[in-house]
Amino acid sequence: MEQGETTIPDLVARAAAEHGDQEAVVDGEQRLTFAELAARVRQAGRAMIAWGVRPGDRVAIWAPNSAEWIATALGAVSVGAVLVPLNTRLKAAEVGYILRTSRTRLVAVAGEFLGVDYVGQLAAIHDELPDLETLTAFTDGGLPPVVSRRQFRAPGMKVPAPVFDEAAASLTPDSPADLFFTSGTTGAPKGVETTHGQTTRAFHAWSEIVGLRAGDRYLIANPFSHTFGYKAGILACLMRGATMVPLPSFDAEALFTTIEQERITVFPAAPAVYQMMLAHPDLAKHDLSSLRAAATGAAVIPVELIERMRDTLGLSTVITAYGLTEATGVVTMCRDGDTPDVVARTSGRAIEGVEVRIAEATGEILVRGYNVMSGYFEDEAATAEAIDADGWLHTGDVGDLDEAGNLRITDRIKDMYICGGFNAYPAEIEQVLLTFPGVQEAAVIGVPDQRLGEVGKAFVIAVPGQRIEPAELLKYAEERLANYKVPRHLELVEAFPRSSLGKVLKRELQ
Repeated sequence: MEQGETTIPDLVARAAAEHGDQEAVVDGEQRLTFAELAARVRQAGRAMIAWGVRPGDRVAIWAPNSAEWIATALGAVSVGAVLVPLNTRLKAAEVGYILRTSRTRLVAVAGEFLGVDYVGQLAAIHDELPDLETLTAFTDGGLPPVVSRRQFRAPGMKVPAPVFDEAAASLTPDSPADLFFTSGTTGAPKGVETTHGQTTRAFHAWSEIVGLRAGDRYLIANPFSHTFGYKAGILACLMRGATMVPLPSFDAEALFTTIEQERITVFPAAPAVYQMMLAHPDLAKHDLSSLRAAATGAAVIPVELIERMRDTLGLSTVITAYGLTEATGVVTMCRDGDTPDVVARTSGRAIEGVEVRIAEATGEILVRGYNVMSGYFEDEAATAEAIDADGWLHTGDVGDLDEAGNLRITDRIKDMYICGGFNAYPAEIEQVLLTFPGVQEAAVIGVPDQRLGEVGKAFVIAVPGQRIEPAELLKYAEERLANYKVPRHLELVEAFPRSSLGKVLKRELQ
């Protein structure tokens, strides 16, 4: 077995054995030690078994970062379920598609959060989900078809503890662990399934390079619905004995206050977050001296940002990295000691056990190694398109390698942009815009944005003789798409620049 390769219930058990009395999770007033977290995980796992969850069944969570999310997710994967994390920014229609496609058996959902009634949204589409057997809420109230937290946990008390232990022990590093859905150029999200062993090995390497250690206090602002939040957050902390401090939503004041009060030492985030912190008028009012390490990526980063992260925020370790869901979330990383220029302009070298090369004809970044997914969930055609016969994953990103093996990303073959750390796929957005009355054609591109890195700009052609109000079309998109996918700019045009084959030339729109 390779270094770091194990199962997730083994991570939970080891953390409890080695760091039992140390703080594992701080969530508002709630504080759990590693021993208490392991007990919560066992409770959640026994409840899963009681409600009929079997190895291989898909279990989804649609909720913001919290201690409840952590215990529920770890409980599910500990009894062999495959975790399907759902972004809280998604709308009911987007979630419905993922749940139907994955044939999810059980969904755990938050109550109301930031004005959104998640329980109500799921209850409204419950009849459209034939495979969904259990809908449980992280709240103690609820009417059918919703099972309250208390109702969900109660039957688990009758499941003998050895039944949980047997389920956890039956897992191997090759057992499927999670199914993260990622949109593609076709617009329809596809499920990426990775195993316990792939994930634990990859983030063992990630934790080593970042220098995460026992006693670190790790602020997890990245959503758990993303590999950066779940794998580089929850699982990395379990491996190293670091305290998880989940942040449910991004708010500058909450961020500064939490860093100061909880003496946060490690804080990975998208570049836009650090830029916001450095530009904030209240920065000097807060004591952020506890900060030691940061990891970032997903955008082109100015060298001066890296220097200011070190000088102004006091971060002695700043790591940039490149990864994608199809490669378990991590491919290359800078190393501590790299110059600010290398950290800013490249995404570092391949992690151990992973190969990276550049396709001669196209400049596309190709990845091969243990971290490459086995395939897209029940989609052989898409899998064959992504992974060639020699096992190379075609990332859709364009780049080059320097003499030291540092990867520099220069462009994307995939028609995609990154808004605030989230991948936004124009094809998916265009499909929604085309359902608005009066829209004949739509083309979406990413344009630079100082705060979010990139945001969407939509170009729209109206049906002849019809008038479109841009504000109404954007409101229509807001009701149907996660906010990071909604275009921030919209321009009505008479025609698109096209190739000889009639394809829209998005480079010319840029």
